[in-house]
Amino acid sequence: MEEKFDQIDRALLRALQQDARLSQRELAEKVGLSQNACWRRLKSLYESGLIESHTIRMDPARLGLNLTVFVMIRTRHHSKNWLETFRSEVSAIPNVIDFYRIAGDYDYMLKVVAEDMNAFDRVYQRLIEKVDLDTVTSYMTMEAIADARDLPI
Repeated sequence: MEEKFDQIDRALLRALQQDARLSQRELAEKVGLSQNACWRRLKSLYESGLIESHTIRMDPARLGLNLTVFVMIRTRHHSKNWLETFRSEVSAIPNVIDFYRIAGDYDYMLKVVAEDMNAFDRVYQRLIEKVDLDTVTSYMTMEAIADARDLPI
């Protein structure tokens, strides 16, 4: 179901994507609302589930996570039990920061961050030891050109 929100809601969401630390007063000023009107709109956006949480973005390299790898996975298994096991095992690996079921030549795509190639190899070994997979192809990134961009609202 498509959400019903207007330009003011969009302005609120854009402002929060850029800086979720804004106070309600600052946010209200930024979008041209009173604090009470801003609070009501934010409350509605939260209640609708459109705003899921407040997070921060961090610089992976400053945390020692210097390697980003996209892992493409193909499997012969598509049963409910296999999928539950696969989802559980992959979700338990902290280095997997994004996890998608996709269409095309592969069935799944993971975004993995690691300190270096040795750390990534430990993630890879853990993955293939826990779940029966057909093909695992890894693409190491050289540069993040546009990463964790704001949603186009």
